[in-house]
Amino acid sequence: MNTLLEDAEMLSVVDSDDHVVGTERRDKIHELGLRHRAVHVLIFNNNGDLFLQKRGLHKKENPGLWDSSVAGHVDAGETYDACCVREVEEEVGLVLDATPQRLFKLAAGAENGMEFSWIYRVDTDKALVPNVDEISEGRWFAKSEVDRAVIDQSTEISEVFQLIWKIFRSTRSVESSG
Repeated sequence: MNTLLEDAEMLSVVDSDDHVVGTERRDKIHELGLRHRAVHVLIFNNNGDLFLQKRGLHKKENPGLWDSSVAGHVDAGETYDACCVREVEEEVGLVLDATPQRLFKLAAGAENGMEFSWIYRVDTDKALVPNVDEISEGRWFAKSEVDRAVIDQSTEISEVFQLIWKIFRSTRSVESSG
């Protein structure tokens, strides 16, 4: 999707309790620092490796940085779950037959661009096909590689993903995944 089309996307504006209070163009929401909604998806393969995307250089948020397997804004009138399924198919070509597991929700704040974000988990042995209009590159990382990069506060990884990974690794949901 080109930048002009992304800017014109209509998103829900939400209050501090994540209740919809209006709609606005994506570029205005970011320009004005309004609260809105997003999803992040962590995709793991059968070896327990995590797929990360390298964001396209044309992206306004975190261009060229490694980020969640899939990430996207919830469109106006769309649910978090519907957005998750849509974004997974759009960004990595994986068609889901059900809504994946919700792990946790981030509150909107300065460190995550004023986005309320549900974080989802997908486990798959299917090949992922990164959408080059959205992602410049994608590859599998061992959890230990991701841990090291986050501990070292790598400037090649988005701050939002670093926050998500720290929470993910500190939760009990990680115990079953190594």
